[in-house]
Amino acid sequence: MDFLDEELEALQSAGRRREPRVISQRQGARVTVDGQTLINVSSNDYLGLATHPALVAAATAAMVEGGVGAGASRLVTGNVALAAALESELAAFHGLPAARLFNSGYAANAGIIPVLVEKGDVVFSDELNHASIIDGCRLSRAMVQVYRHRDVGHLAELLERHGGRRRLVVTESLFSMDGDLAPLADLRALSAAQGAMLMVDDAHAVGAIGDGRGLGTAAGADLVVGTLGKAFGAAGAYVLGSRALADLLWNRARSLVFSTGLAVPVLAAARAALALIASEEGAARRARLRQIEERIGRGGYIIPLIVGDDRRAMEAMRWLQEAGVLIQAIRPPTVREGTARLRLSLTSGLTDPDVAVVSRLVREMDDAGWFVPRGTPG
Repeated sequence: MDFLDEELEALQSAGRRREPRVISQRQGARVTVDGQTLINVSSNDYLGLATHPALVAAATAAMVEGGVGAGASRLVTGNVALAAALESELAAFHGLPAARLFNSGYAANAGIIPVLVEKGDVVFSDELNHASIIDGCRLSRAMVQVYRHRDVGHLAELLERHGGRRRLVVTESLFSMDGDLAPLADLRALSAAQGAMLMVDDAHAVGAIGDGRGLGTAAGADLVVGTLGKAFGAAGAYVLGSRALADLLWNRARSLVFSTGLAVPVLAAARAALALIASEEGAARRARLRQIEERIGRGGYIIPLIVGDDRRAMEAMRWLQEAGVLIQAIRPPTVREGTARLRLSLTSGLTDPDVAVVSRLVREMDDAGWFVPRGTPG
């Protein structure tokens, strides 16, 4: 199998070989990498709940009482009471009839889309949608029409042109690599007018935006996918929608049917996170995140700093690490060719001195010409 080494060498030459770094200190606003403690602005733990004492206590107590693993898929013996309770609480929090848990956001999108559409149907997908949505579209065997990023006019043209037994429009609400928002109200109006379903991946918005409910449910999407692994600080994902949808997923969503249920401590931690997100403390953490956004002054808590060239993006990441800051370099195929970037991701746990350091370093790099405007190939 010499081709394996050849593939790795090709990735290395292109500046795209990936290897995760070991984080030797628990997740937080500071992490230790290779013995160096860094300000962490690469995390999706937007509210800093991953190490919250309430989550740790809930997970520990649940583990002592109920063990660790669910023991089987949920349709066999893995449908533990904590899972059913969490689904009910998530549905009630969002004000929708039902919720169904999945083991990850990837598993949710890859499992749900093939339930909604199949061969003979059409799915309309934003060109910058997450890989899990792209793969879910492929697995569905439906015709896939990709519309230009956030371009409702282009989507309207495609909807007029392509009919099908069922039609599905799918988008992220807050785009994970660009930090911009989908025009959900316009997408909802257009989908309704055209008789199409609207699916919103709210993974980067739930917990962190507005009152914690994210953007998809308020926009009236037919179904919304949320995650428990970002602002919730735990793991797993969920879909919100009608009772019929939730019941059909038991029967058709392969990534749900054929997976062992979420671990008992994870379920308990997620329930504790939901309670915090709905509380005054959750509101205070969201307010702190907004305050940090304003101090950075570049819009939002996901900030793409476009470098362009893959190798130069890696150089920028290493320069920042030497200066004490962890901002991960993101390269194709995660982003488009020529748009390698540093993805600055803010969390509410950053201190004012942390924010000042990050802001100063980013400004220095900007002044030195490291970054190119969005939409400009590198």
